[in-house]
Amino acid sequence: MEGLGGLRNAVRQELVGRQVEEQITHRFPVGQRLRVLDVGMGQGTQALRLARAGHKVTGLEQDPEMLRVAQAALAAEPAGIRDRVRLLEGDGRETGAHFGPGSFDVVLCHGVLMYVAEPDAMLAGLARMLAPGGLLSLLVRNGDALAMRPGQSGDWTAALAAFDTVDYTNRLGLDVRADRLAGLTATLSGIGAPLHTWYGVRVFTDGTEAGNELPRDEELERLLAAEERAGRTDPYRAVAALLHLCGVRG
Repeated sequence: MEGLGGLRNAVRQELVGRQVEEQITHRFPVGQRLRVLDVGMGQGTQALRLARAGHKVTGLEQDPEMLRVAQAALAAEPAGIRDRVRLLEGDGRETGAHFGPGSFDVVLCHGVLMYVAEPDAMLAGLARMLAPGGLLSLLVRNGDALAMRPGQSGDWTAALAAFDTVDYTNRLGLDVRADRLAGLTATLSGIGAPLHTWYGVRVFTDGTEAGNELPRDEELERLLAAEERAGRTDPYRAVAALLHLCGVRG
């Protein structure tokens, strides 16, 4: 976890990884080697985690620099894990150009939709990649909680404005968009991968700086336990910075 670039990202990656593992355990037979597609895989954290668990993973990344980071991380893995991973440069909106329908048991799309102005077509394409009963895992910015971050920092003008929009400027200074739970629930139903369950991610730690060092092991485990419980408990999960939605292909 120390290589994940600070507390906020470490919490995100660890919680989402645990949640994906939970859904795989509940949905597929024990020991089944799954075909996984990770769209917009970034540094490859989740792709490598699943490959270490024995699954065959294809990572798709549009950014050449992030792809190089993922390739370097993969090169440091043992040969048996390297053999289970394929990394490709490509746009997640064009999965049909790379793969056939029903090619995967699990499709991950984490931290990508905020950069896509009209995501419905992309989501429909991702759903087509799934075999029947397959799992679609989405991680999005929570549009129902956009006022939390500026409100907690005392920026009342920004907090008031955030109630009436899903547009925001992220920590990189980019103009991006969030998704509301109700809207994505309707979209998932419409593309044949209705929502099965959802979690909140980063209920308590969203306000921490990205570069913060991780606490000591025992304190980190308590932090993760609190975040994990809040992320599956109402009303806390509804105000998390991120939403992790899991749909299942009918």
